[in-house]
Amino acid sequence: MSGSTLQIMSDVSRTCLITGAGRGIGRAIAVKLAAQGHRVALVARNWDELDETAKLCGGSALVVPADLTAPGAVDDVFAGVEAELGAVEILVANAGAGTSAPIARVTDADWQRMIDLNLTAPFRCIRRAVPEMVATGYGRIIVIASVASKRGEPYIAAYTAAKHGVLGLVRSTASELARSGVTVNAVCPAYVDTPMTDGTIATIMDRTGRTADEARRILADKQPIGRLITVDEVAEAVWFCVQNAGVTGQGINVDGGANQS
Repeated sequence: MSGSTLQIMSDVSRTCLITGAGRGIGRAIAVKLAAQGHRVALVARNWDELDETAKLCGGSALVVPADLTAPGAVDDVFAGVEAELGAVEILVANAGAGTSAPIARVTDADWQRMIDLNLTAPFRCIRRAVPEMVATGYGRIIVIASVASKRGEPYIAAYTAAKHGVLGLVRSTASELARSGVTVNAVCPAYVDTPMTDGTIATIMDRTGRTADEARRILADKQPIGRLITVDEVAEAVWFCVQNAGVTGQGINVDGGANQS
């Protein structure tokens, strides 16, 4: 695809649905897509955080508070977005959470929560978005996965299992839809400077007695570049997936060189 064609595509206003859009990575992605002239629907549990994201998007974003793990929630969200903005053309499945515990202490409830939010909710969003995308011959699906989709680390077995699963979902769906005009990719960040990482830092402090700066440095040093990834760097990778119709079925690392591929 030529550069001129990419520019023409980026000038078309599309309907975007971003989950987990209240803060962090999701907020940065929403702001990026809105700045490119797209219509954005923002989904998360917290109304106040969504409202703040909407303001950063220029105030015209559609705010849709929802718990995507609740029965019927995904269908309700899509129906609401379709009624206000039209069919979803760009889906960014970003909502997620982590947990940390030795494998012998992972409870059934912890396990199920990781699977429900990090794997089942993206699956339901993809399943709901695909028919209309295929019917129109255009769609972009981007799942925010993790470097944990590609490697194992101690104490995050439930999170890692869910993130491995969602990368498999992306790859299989991309293969199925390859001739349809719909691309499906995952963006796989390392530790990003977000509230979720702040929670990880608090856990390290609690379990090791280290200071906040010391705990943050431990996470920063996991990236060869020696710092946390920024939310804008993740948003730029998402924008690349939106623009480039020749990229599908990929897990794109945004990890400062931690996983070379």
